Amino acid sequence: MSDRLFYPLAAILALALVALAAVWPQGLGARSPGPFGHTPVQQTAQAKAAMQRETQASEQRIKAAREAVADIQAQKLSPTK
Repeated sequence: MSDRLFYPLAAILALALVALAAVWPQGLGARSPGPFGHTPVQQTAQAKAAMQRETQASEQRIKAAREAVADIQAQKLSPTK
């Protein structure tokens, strides 16, 4: 392939890829400019509510585990028989 043909085609391809990258949806990150963009899944009301429920459940499991460890330690230090 001639250099006279290759380099202009490579430059056009590079510019097209940069333009495509500027507007292609970014997945779960920041929203792309419209009309290509959409609200990221993690920013929807349902996803936020699910993450909040999971956080609360995790905190409850951690609290229960800590209380269980504290109870076991208390029993070992002062057994009540």
